[in-house]
Amino acid sequence: MGLATVGLAACTRVDGGGGGEEGGQSTLERLREQGFVSVGLANEIPFGFIDGSGAPAGQSPAVARAVFEELGVPEIQPTPVTWDGLIPGLQANRFDVLAAGVFITPDRCEQVAFTEPTATSPEAFLVNEGNPEGIEHFTSFVDNPDLTLAVLNGSVEQSYAEYFEVPEGQLELIPDQTTGYELLEAGRVDAVSMLKVSHEYLLIDRGGPFEVTEAFFPEIDGREEKGWGGLCVRQEDTELLEEMNRVIAEFKESGRLLELGEEWGFTEADLPDDTTTAELCEG
Repeated sequence: MGLATVGLAACTRVDGGGGGEEGGQSTLERLREQGFVSVGLANEIPFGFIDGSGAPAGQSPAVARAVFEELGVPEIQPTPVTWDGLIPGLQANRFDVLAAGVFITPDRCEQVAFTEPTATSPEAFLVNEGNPEGIEHFTSFVDNPDLTLAVLNGSVEQSYAEYFEVPEGQLELIPDQTTGYELLEAGRVDAVSMLKVSHEYLLIDRGGPFEVTEAFFPEIDGREEKGWGGLCVRQEDTELLEEMNRVIAEFKESGRLLELGEEWGFTEADLPDDTTTAELCEG
């Protein structure tokens, strides 16, 4: 699986404004009429990326494609952007849906509307082979001021690093997964923080003298922080969100949700439990 350049569909824009729920045509009606949905993703293997043929790939686009097929929209068209451009791009109508494994957090819930959860994965670090610095947790960087950590700008990993008080001077904010790999390869950082499954698939794709540390869920305010990702739409697209959730619930019940993720390394342990988006938005 090779990452294509991000320019392929970057100029795509969606017509009109938000949901059109108050009179006029709704977003779902428009998508059915045009026959495709524009999705934003951030080139993070295996959650959502562009493969070597220029097609959308990964767990989140797979779920989005299957959901929209059920809703009478046969095609998804990808618009890859940097991670911190996902939510602004959705709000600016560059695409209609985020299919990037975006974790559901209270701050993000104030900006976009999430479906019910579709997957999770524990955190881990990509480090040099043998883990010579003994990096196991965000606190490893607090304990050793000589270490530098790469995190996606605007990611939950950035918020974890800030919570555990990793000094700002030891953080390298990156726009995408590939940049983190290249910084580690060049010796400019000591580790890259991302989800375990993301690191594992990147190593399958790129190889290299690196390894993935033991997975963990950070403990925040005395509670294990098990993040859940979902698809995102604009807050005004209430009809679209309701229909997407209906299909996701059917997929969860039938086992289709697991099937859609298995190709990308997701297991039954990564499937949603009874945690709801409303609970996650409350924090």
